[in-house]
Amino acid sequence: MIEVTKYRHDLPQRRGGIFLTDGGMETTLIFHEGVDLPHFAAFVLLDSPKGRQKLQKYYAAYLAVARAHGTGFVLDSPTWRANSDWADKLGYDAAALKAINVRSIAFLEGLRAGWERPEAPCVISGAIGPRGDGYKAGRMDAAEAEAYHATQIAAFVEGGADMVTAYTLNSINEAIGIARAARAQRIPAAISFTVETDGRLVNGETLREAVEAVDRETSGAPEYFMINCAHPAHFESALQAGEAWTRRIHGVRANASTKSHAELDESTTLDAGDPRDLGRRYRDLRRAFPAMRMLGGCCGTDHRHVQAICDAVLPPRALSA
Repeated sequence: MIEVTKYRHDLPQRRGGIFLTDGGMETTLIFHEGVDLPHFAAFVLLDSPKGRQKLQKYYAAYLAVARAHGTGFVLDSPTWRANSDWADKLGYDAAALKAINVRSIAFLEGLRAGWERPEAPCVISGAIGPRGDGYKAGRMDAAEAEAYHATQIAAFVEGGADMVTAYTLNSINEAIGIARAARAQRIPAAISFTVETDGRLVNGETLREAVEAVDRETSGAPEYFMINCAHPAHFESALQAGEAWTRRIHGVRANASTKSHAELDESTTLDAGDPRDLGRRYRDLRRAFPAMRMLGGCCGTDHRHVQAICDAVLPPRALSA
């Protein structure tokens, strides 16, 4: 049964204003909360009351920051690993995987119902991750990627998500396939690339080449693009103010650490970086690229980093009497 959605045909973040997101879900749960996440998969927490309580507590910290600053929020489902290759490793068959992707949206609906206000919209996004490792080059062509990711997108459509967002993509072909699959199912999609320390995708393509290729091959299907899972120091130089393609990048979810992906892969401790420095870098990005209005974090960040971003980017709110 297809659920009625709230914002699928009119995403409020497309009309302007700042929208926050959460931060590094998996790193926060593992290193701060001591949660065991096999294969870095947070979606498994949806299968137990205790796990759902952990997720609710996690999201609540970010929603509180957004409430304090009067911003909107994009709630991403905990399903970055909830595709068939990773599900196979975790013992989920196709039916169980579909069910948990559908239920992930219902879980977020419950959070939205208790938080949203007319002046602060809350958009529910089904989160998609790469088929393989986000730090290693993907090998699918666009047609294979479209067919592969269509199943998870269909579950989000059935669950009633407002949109889908594909995170930590390092393959242009995979991004094209996801954008086409979402368009075929009439759900808005955002595409978020990750880059190496040189500001390029793992195979050497520039961000400009990636964004322009996806737009060209999909007739501009994505609602917008984002950058995630890299520190701003890694991609600031790849962005040139005034170039038309940069106006397609509407969001940033940066890492706390300046370490490379290879260094992070080998690390057994959490590098939380410098939240204030991260906030200043977001402020500078916003000044140079005002279209960037979805602001959050990725690996190593938690609600304190998002608070620091708000402190740097947003004007102070007047205290109510």
